[in-house]
Amino acid sequence: MAHLSETAKVGFIGTGVMGKSMVSNLLRAGFNVTVYNRTKEKAADLLKAGASWADSPKELAKQTNVIISIVGYPSDVEEIYLGEEGIIHFAEVNTILIDMTTSTPTLAQKIAACAKEKGMYSLDAPVSGGDIGARDGKLAIMVGGEQEIFNKVSDIFEVLGTNIVYQGESGSGQHTKMCNQIAIASNMIGVTEAIIYAKKAGLNPDTVLKSIANGAAGSWSLSNLAPRMIQGDFEPGFYIKHFLKDMKIALEEADRMNLQLPGLTLAKSLYDQLVEAGEEDRGTQALYKYYQ
Repeated sequence: MAHLSETAKVGFIGTGVMGKSMVSNLLRAGFNVTVYNRTKEKAADLLKAGASWADSPKELAKQTNVIISIVGYPSDVEEIYLGEEGIIHFAEVNTILIDMTTSTPTLAQKIAACAKEKGMYSLDAPVSGGDIGARDGKLAIMVGGEQEIFNKVSDIFEVLGTNIVYQGESGSGQHTKMCNQIAIASNMIGVTEAIIYAKKAGLNPDTVLKSIANGAAGSWSLSNLAPRMIQGDFEPGFYIKHFLKDMKIALEEADRMNLQLPGLTLAKSLYDQLVEAGEEDRGTQALYKYYQ
């Protein structure tokens, strides 16, 4: 099955922290992109860069044949795809739907089934890598759905990421992202406690990072988020409120599988306290504030 580079009319829904950079990369790669966002002002720079605007998901669906979304919550995903004005009802036959939001495996399967009934195709393709990965086109992309459709849009994925892995049937991408978030959640506790410990011990935390970031303790969070903690930079590459949403999904899925995840449960409880303190719109590195 041929790639879509020559014929793709890409619709992109959600031009927030991640989406804005992703659309910029698609435009630079020469793709024809139409965007929709609930707040049009957030898409202003993209429109100047050559993107077209649609007034609603419905209008976007009528103009495109590959639709990508990266929005906030599963409820947003469900409304965009399956609501009264949803994409499923207005997109053309053979349209490929790619939801890159971190959402629930169950919803991914539901969208795929509805798409199939309408003669469309659906992939769940959540990402990891934060604002830096989105900006640099180096996201990790975890994909569930039909492999033939994954192959067809691989050229689009290659613009957005460097670690692109087909995981299996619909819902598999979302399950893989839950594995990712589970690993990050406990790791964020370790990263934060390491920096706090270094400071309390009278060490220079930047110098400590030079020793530990590339050894056995190394992680993306240690290399990219610990420096932000040290600098007091809590601006979001990934919002606490969205991380909490992911942890909640993972715990619900684990409960369905009769699986206990005490590390994830602890991490969620700490972030819950940050939200109670009004920090929900900070980046995940603001876990540092809990210890302060």
